[in-house]
Amino acid sequence: MKVIIQIPCLNEEENLPATLADLPREIAGVDTLETLVIDDGSTDRTVEVALECGVDHIIKLPNNRGLSTGFQAGLDACLKLGADIVVNTDADNQYSGEDIPLLIAPILEGRAEMVVGDREVAAIDHFSTSKKVLQKIGSWVVRRLSDTEVTDATSGFRAYNREAALQLLVVDNFTYTLESLIQAGKTQVAVDEVPIRTNAKTRESRLFGSTSTYVRRNGLAILRIYTRYEPLTVFSTLAALAGLAAIGAWMPFLLDWIINGDRSGHIQSLLLGGVLFIVSIQLFALGIIGDLLAGQRVMTQRVFERVRRIELEMEVEPTHRIEPPRERNPV
Repeated sequence: MKVIIQIPCLNEEENLPATLADLPREIAGVDTLETLVIDDGSTDRTVEVALECGVDHIIKLPNNRGLSTGFQAGLDACLKLGADIVVNTDADNQYSGEDIPLLIAPILEGRAEMVVGDREVAAIDHFSTSKKVLQKIGSWVVRRLSDTEVTDATSGFRAYNREAALQLLVVDNFTYTLESLIQAGKTQVAVDEVPIRTNAKTRESRLFGSTSTYVRRNGLAILRIYTRYEPLTVFSTLAALAGLAAIGAWMPFLLDWIINGDRSGHIQSLLLGGVLFIVSIQLFALGIIGDLLAGQRVMTQRVFERVRRIELEMEVEPTHRIEPPRERNPV
């Protein structure tokens, strides 16, 4: 059993040593435990520090491509390096590395294919009240959309077994946490969660400058991802709302006609209702088209999975890989 712990990094020369030092050296039931750092175009000494700390593998992207791209590149590299389980953690040492055995336990026991670490956000001191409330609401929405029971949907402390990692394809350029969870639910991957500890805050978040930005970007990400997976549901709902609005616009004319027998007047209401009815039909048509495209997305995802399996059989090397020196200092 081989476990690779991947750590996406962007200018983390200060925090990376503590993050690596916090990782376990061995885990019961695991034969090989390795670390992989994904450098997302850092301009500081992140790569040099990773080498000095003795990481096993380094993937260096030539420029900053975002957290989702770094996550996907790391996942691809871990599979090609023979990982049976891939653990993802953050470079800012937010999550307690000592909880990795707890995180992968459901996979080792065969109870899950994907495990999410629950930070128990309500108990985190440095989270503001508004952030805790928003986290709770956002996670509730994601649970409803993904058909999972994950309490902390935005937690990046996760573990995937080989089969779950092979199926995972993140295309959203902002966040992998939400899309991977919704995708797992839609593809019936067995998802579990375990409570984990968090460490003291080391720096401000680089994803969100303010609470309003957090709400706006996460809200749009959830809507975009869900629309990608359930277009017919989304556009049919919008079409129904537009249809009801059209009926509401026609009501003054209809009531006047039924009650008074007068079919003159109410031109504005008739025009507005007509426009809304056309919009309703167009939205439903978009839902049909989106549903057809969603079917194509599923086939594309299956092709991508097959390509991955073929690459593994052919022992294709990970792209952008830096080979660390054979003699390294211990982590």
